[in-house]
Amino acid sequence: MTALPKRQQNRIERERRILDAALQVFSEKGYVGASMDDIAAGAGLTKPTLYQYFPSKDELFTAMLTQERDHMLADFEHPSASGMVAELYAFSWHYAETVLRPDMLSLARLIISEAHRAPDVGRAYQASGPDRLLAGMISYLNLQKQEGRLVFDDAELAAEDLWGLILSAPRNRALHIPDALPDRATIERYIRNGLGVFLRAYSTRPADDLLALAALKPPTEAQPEHI
Repeated sequence: MTALPKRQQNRIERERRILDAALQVFSEKGYVGASMDDIAAGAGLTKPTLYQYFPSKDELFTAMLTQERDHMLADFEHPSASGMVAELYAFSWHYAETVLRPDMLSLARLIISEAHRAPDVGRAYQASGPDRLLAGMISYLNLQKQEGRLVFDDAELAAEDLWGLILSAPRNRALHIPDALPDRATIERYIRNGLGVFLRAYSTRPADDLLALAALKPPTEAQPEHI
């Protein structure tokens, strides 16, 4: 594979630093309290340089959420030879490792707290994050239906079922009680049970798919910056 030109590598690295700094600042101060000055300082850049990459706080906020969404959807958008059950399992773990990170939980809490006095912020968060993630899930499930692996009448409801089954309870608990983060054994318990219920409800070959699920092993623990 041909290496990227140095200038392009530098741009990608700067953008990554900006998005990482943005997540830290937004998760600590919320959307209203976050400033482009704070984000530029966190990324080790000047404010004019930051604006060359993201002309407004709105665009930066959207890009930050899009990055997290794309990470969670990678298993659906780049299918493997392992099959649907393995892809659902990998997605579930990527989703858990993202939304249960302390910074993502802090961001969600702050967005909820600001929703009443700044409803546009809540709408932007919903549109750039959860709504787009749901759309990606719907697209994947529809593809599996077309290929004869799943059966359902309403793809949106099937996606909402999948979403709710794999992690709803422990995430809600962690949102309300910051020191109640589930350990990996608890996450695995919920993911495996949730996928089992989903496959029994929607798979065209539930017995085979449940056997495939039972054979899967949890991923190794993610690096600290991704958990």
